[in-house]
Amino acid sequence: MNTMRSFQGTLSALRHEKNISQRMAAESLGISQALLSHYENGAREPGLDFVRRACDYYGVTADYLLCRSDEPHAGDLSTARALLAQVRSMLDRADMALDDVEGDLA
Repeated sequence: MNTMRSFQGTLSALRHEKNISQRMAAESLGISQALLSHYENGAREPGLDFVRRACDYYGVTADYLLCRSDEPHAGDLSTARALLAQVRSMLDRADMALDDVEGDLA
């Protein structure tokens, strides 16, 4: 995890990545430009409702916005399926090994 990032820096960087003005972002997020400026410069801390809206607006996870993760997006379904396939394969191999042990004992 990158401890050098901050909430306000991440919030500002996400807006710059979208190449939009504070005014446009604030309007989309349902707050005033002044309030967004305060959030981006660290003068004020937002509530949970704003964090949720900002995550939805910028398409990132709350963990990313709150600097708890360096991954802006949650793992996708294909990643979960790949992990599940690996677990199934491991279970199959364990089952075959158990069958071998049982066969040796019989």
